[in-house]
Amino acid sequence: MTMESGLDSTSQESRNIALLVWIGTIFFGFVPSLIVYLIKKDDPYVIDQSKEALNWSITAIIGYCAGIILTFILIGVLVIFAVGICHLVFCILGAVAGSSGKPFRVPFAIRLVK
Repeated sequence: MTMESGLDSTSQESRNIALLVWIGTIFFGFVPSLIVYLIKKDDPYVIDQSKEALNWSITAIIGYCAGIILTFILIGVLVIFAVGICHLVFCILGAVAGSSGKPFRVPFAIRLVK
């Protein structure tokens, strides 16, 4: 019997929590990842994925704020739309990677939480 790559390194509970963190990030922003990051200190995979979701949430908030400021010169609507699409896509990619136990890195996230 062979196990798939990545499935043997993380438990099913860890993968489920990572999946919920990324899905929660779609709807509630930084709140789910911050709660999991502060509570779940014993699981390195969950901590890593919650930090990544938290970093992405902070980056998305900065992007939304920049879009709101830029609405005065009419390009902000496009910025808000682009950040929203990126937020949805990256959170879905993170949820898929989290459910399979693979580490996920958002390419454009500002790494504020180390």
